[in-house]
Amino acid sequence: MATLTFLGAAQTVTGSKYLLEADGHRVLVDCGLFQGLKELRLRNWDSLPIDVATIDAVVLTHAHVDHVGYLPRLVAQGFAGRVFCTPGTADLCRIVLPDSGRLQEEDARQANKHGYTRHTPALPLFTEDDANQALMQLQPVGFDRPMPVTKGFEVTFVPAGHLLGSAFARVRLDGNGGTSILFGGDLGRYNRPVLPDPTPMPSADVLLVESTYGDREHEADDHATRLARIISATAARGGKVIIPSFAIGRVEEVLYWIKHLEEERRIPVLPVFLDSPMAIEALNYYGARYQELDPDMKPGRRDVSVFATKRFQTVNSPKQSKEVTASKTPSIVISSSGMATGGRVLHHLKAALPDPKHTVLFVGYQAAGTRGRALVDGADEVKIHGELVPVRAEIAKIDAMSAHADRRELLRWLGHFERPPRVTYLVHGEPEPMAALESAIATSLGWRVRKPEYRETVNL
Repeated sequence: MATLTFLGAAQTVTGSKYLLEADGHRVLVDCGLFQGLKELRLRNWDSLPIDVATIDAVVLTHAHVDHVGYLPRLVAQGFAGRVFCTPGTADLCRIVLPDSGRLQEEDARQANKHGYTRHTPALPLFTEDDANQALMQLQPVGFDRPMPVTKGFEVTFVPAGHLLGSAFARVRLDGNGGTSILFGGDLGRYNRPVLPDPTPMPSADVLLVESTYGDREHEADDHATRLARIISATAARGGKVIIPSFAIGRVEEVLYWIKHLEEERRIPVLPVFLDSPMAIEALNYYGARYQELDPDMKPGRRDVSVFATKRFQTVNSPKQSKEVTASKTPSIVISSSGMATGGRVLHHLKAALPDPKHTVLFVGYQAAGTRGRALVDGADEVKIHGELVPVRAEIAKIDAMSAHADRRELLRWLGHFERPPRVTYLVHGEPEPMAALESAIATSLGWRVRKPEYRETVNL
């Protein structure tokens, strides 16, 4: 009997981990960190309900931290197998995982230095060395190439349109009547810049699909009209636009639109600072793999980069970052993390939030329990580095740039199936969006849908 255990992203949007077992073999699909609420983050410290040394292989759908960030800890606990992913995902993991290890170590150092921890001493969840060891176990596999990952398990990666290298992972079990399980990862969007549309899939016996935006539709694409208005108004006040952004994926679209607005003379030409070493590296990979992007992303002969605005500057050192933070010049600062949970963006927020001339612009999903969620929900103050910071800056949010499919796009993708899966599991969503999508699928498609619980095991 083949079984599937939901070790994450069950009734929540983070911590994607799914354990597939059949004929004495184990494969873990995705290996993400929990983020957001403290009760979720504490799960990162819990041991998995199995001996990790018995896992034969790991399969990754894409390189966002909530899908790959637990991998260094898994390796540190004894996982020694191969980690299968697309070449684009492998490239981005080489940025994401060491950076995550450094952040874990730095957060522990800061907590110990300033005493804002209940644990003495505070320890990192994993280290940069753990991350580098995990990278040595990556096994890149191209799209649409069936690959045996352990006895009886074959995986095929199919482009998902969510991130460079992002994929649906289609797993076929040889010893279970040829059962196919499609792990949707995160579903990309239709008719968006930078990345191609998600690939339509004809069938699967078992389907796991995300439900992050299962209860809503993104605001209509206004060709960056609102973005232009926010930038222009903030510049007129003499302020900065601080954009907390996911370092990989979202930065590219933000830069695309700023460059587009400059070229159309719809915004003043401002200094645009990219203050994220990880995002800077990711831009290079996007440029090198332009064949995987939309056709219009191919650089022209005169382009230094298809993402470079007229006054684009990368911020490479902490010293440069402090100079940008201290500067009074109107500018646009793009920095990670996207939910304002850590990283250099916290220093920019600490300086900008008390001043009403500045704008903090969120361009992606904000999970419950994050600073980003608190700010978009109207918090009067937020805690940063152990200090309460008053919120007087303008707080804005643009959902049109989300890389996650909304309800309409999810149903559009599901509508391509030539026959319904035996069962569809909704994952990677909070309870309300998940329930709304369940109802929508039942109404429009008549499929059997389930919402698994955390650590629930089901027979396939």
